[in-house]
Amino acid sequence: MTPVEMLAVAIREAEAGRASGGVPVGAALFGPDGDLWGSGHNRRVQDDDPTIHGETAAFRAAGRRRSYRGTTMVTTLSPCWYCSGLIRQFGITAVLIGESRTFTGAHDWLAAHGVAVTVLDDPGCVRMMTTFIAEHPDLWHEDIGR
Repeated sequence: MTPVEMLAVAIREAEAGRASGGVPVGAALFGPDGDLWGSGHNRRVQDDDPTIHGETAAFRAAGRRRSYRGTTMVTTLSPCWYCSGLIRQFGITAVLIGESRTFTGAHDWLAAHGVAVTVLDDPGCVRMMTTFIAEHPDLWHEDIGR
């Protein structure tokens, strides 16, 4: 799959999260051969669980694996410290990010520690987040811990 095709999976998840009343951040974990292992979206609001970010949902959907080396986490938004820690902890090799204009998490830290980071700066991802932040600033600030 191309990076754009991989991002499309995460975008669909983000849209599903938004449609169900949550924060529109979606993610997908792809195996070393490019096959989809799992996808998910931020469900903090829907599940009343602050640990269900898009990346954690995708990781959980992928299930237990012997190794995560060679995998790529695709996310519509730059991963926060929490999700970046998950990426490092389990040795996910690459991160593909839809955008980091509305929020720059810890992707520079990931890159400094050997994770291949690509920021696509996708206009659709930027638009989705800027619209959400304008419409739901309190929910957004809660989500990012402000």
